[in-house]
Amino acid sequence: KLFFTDYGNAAKVERCDMDGMNRTWIVDSKIEQPTALALDLINKYVYWLDIYLESVEVVDYQGRRRQTITKGRQMRHLCGLAVFENYLYTVNSDNLSILRIHRYNGTDVQALARLDNAKEIRVFQKRTQAAVRSHACELDPSGMPGGCSHICLLSSSHKARTCRCRTGFILGSDGRSCK
Repeated sequence: KLFFTDYGNAAKVERCDMDGMNRTWIVDSKIEQPTALALDLINKYVYWLDIYLESVEVVDYQGRRRQTITKGRQMRHLCGLAVFENYLYTVNSDNLSILRIHRYNGTDVQALARLDNAKEIRVFQKRTQAAVRSHACELDPSGMPGGCSHICLLSSSHKARTCRCRTGFILGSDGRSCK
């Protein structure tokens, strides 16, 4: 799945398949400017930062069990969001510090370090990396991903795929080759 935020005409947090199909709103109320998003891949939670409402909130992948982690003026200048173990990490763009927020007790907010100029933060940990398994976009015998001549996108599962073409090309009737 692909998770993303949108604060155009109607602010929301959404998810869809990797090929853009099955687009679903998971948060569409009491939300104004969701500017950062982080996933807890193990427990299947979506965290987001709303700079207008000055809050960090969480729901499960279906949009249920919504909770506010923390709220207040200090949220106004935050950008980027990452999850690692019991904490959320974010960057305060006002004073360029990295903040650590306890995700079960949002009152525990600590500044960890200062940076020169950061707008995003990521945490990489081997334990949270998905195990590689066979999937529909693997190279076929002729070296094309999923048999697609240009771009292969996973669809509703790791066994399904959709072929797409680069700009200036159209997908052929076979659903795999680009012309």
